[in-house]
Amino acid sequence: MKTEDEIRIARTARDTQIGGEHYRSKTVQPWDAMESWMTHEQFVGFLRGNVIKYVARCDDKGGVEDLKKAQHYLTRLIEAHTS
Repeated sequence: MKTEDEIRIARTARDTQIGGEHYRSKTVQPWDAMESWMTHEQFVGFLRGNVIKYVARCDDKGGVEDLKKAQHYLTRLIEAHTS
């Protein structure tokens, strides 16, 4: 039987959302639209910028939830580099 961590790692970033369901209800996920409209370099920069944003503000605003959001964007950034 898989642990929670193994299950979480097995899912892609598209399979999860941190902080609500407001994007999951969309027919087209915003970052899927961005990925198709932007160059690969622009999209990777967007993802990297969000990792930086959430790590930088975690102590002042969202705490652990912001760190989870940063991790979520980092997971998607890794996927963008390996797909």
